[in-house]
Amino acid sequence: MEDIILYGRVEKLDLDEIPACLRQEGASFVTLTKHGELRGCMGAIEPILPLAEDVRQHAIAAAIHDPRFPPVIPEELPDIKIEISYLTPIQPVDYATPDDLVSTLRPGIDGVLLRDGYLRATFLPQVWEKVPKAEMFLSSLCLKMGVSPDYWQTNKLNVSVYQVEEFHE
Repeated sequence: MEDIILYGRVEKLDLDEIPACLRQEGASFVTLTKHGELRGCMGAIEPILPLAEDVRQHAIAAAIHDPRFPPVIPEELPDIKIEISYLTPIQPVDYATPDDLVSTLRPGIDGVLLRDGYLRATFLPQVWEKVPKAEMFLSSLCLKMGVSPDYWQTNKLNVSVYQVEEFHE
């Protein structure tokens, strides 16, 4: 990451030089923190690239393209911690009522993807640490999606879950 921040250089990834498991398509999120606070996060839900390339592209995007933060500068690098979340395939959630949806979710285990038409938002399972109640989790996701916090209670949404395997620095 240092070459990218310092010089804007990204060398081509040689897929032949990496393990076969990292050449397979995979979806990831890369989260950057500084002193325990979010500093950038980017990722994908659907696997479309080799996992190594997916991680690389999201690490770059988290550092310099997350619209919530200014680009990471060289002086910050010693304080930046990197977390990679490798996502399992998404699974649709079948539910009849809002209460049914709440009881289906597994706090701390499930990442949740909400979709309604072209609107969508997701939280990784790690977000449960900050928002431990399912009702608040869903309300916060609705806000992230750009709708009212009670939207999940009054509209039938397309809900999917996934899990992650986390890798920390």
